[in-house]
Amino acid sequence: MAGKPRVAVVFASENDLGVMSEAIRALEELGIAHEVEVTSAHRSPRRTHDYVHAAEKRGVKVFIVGAGAAAHLAGVVASLTTLPVIGVPLANTALGGADALYATVQMPAGVPVATMALDKAGARNAAIFAAEVLALYDRALAMRIRAFKEKLEQSVAERAKKVKQQLAKGKA
Repeated sequence: MAGKPRVAVVFASENDLGVMSEAIRALEELGIAHEVEVTSAHRSPRRTHDYVHAAEKRGVKVFIVGAGAAAHLAGVVASLTTLPVIGVPLANTALGGADALYATVQMPAGVPVATMALDKAGARNAAIFAAEVLALYDRALAMRIRAFKEKLEQSVAERAKKVKQQLAKGKA
C-alpha cells in the first residue's frame, strides 16, 4: 500500500504468515497502508523495542500482533506504546491455541490488549477492528468499511439462495 503505514502487523515467526496474511489481506481490501514486521518478545527483545518506537515515529496508529504459545508479543508491544494493540492468539501449539488465548486475554491492569478470536478469523477481525478505530477520524475509511459490511450482508443472502436451491433440487 502506498503512503505512510497506519497499521503495523507484527508476529514472531515466518510460520505465522499463513494466519496473519488474513489481516494483511483485509487491510488491503480496505485500502489501509500498513507494514509487516517479524520480531519476538523472547528471542529479540531489543529489536521489538526498537521496532515499536520507530513504527510510532513513522505514523503507525494501531498494532495488530499475532502470537502463539505464551503469546507475550502483544503484551510487550502494549507495554511499549500508548497506541491500541490488537492481539491475535495463534493456534500453533499442542494446546490448540488455548495457551495463546489465555495469555493474550489475561493482560494485567494498565496494559490493555484487545483480543480477537483464534487464528484466521481473529486475524481478519483484527484488521477490521483496526480499520474501525482509524475510521473514528477518517470519514472516507468509514464509508469503505460500510461498503465492506454491505458486501458481507449480500454474500449471506447469496449463500442462503444457494442453500434453498440445493434443497429444492433434493426434494424434486
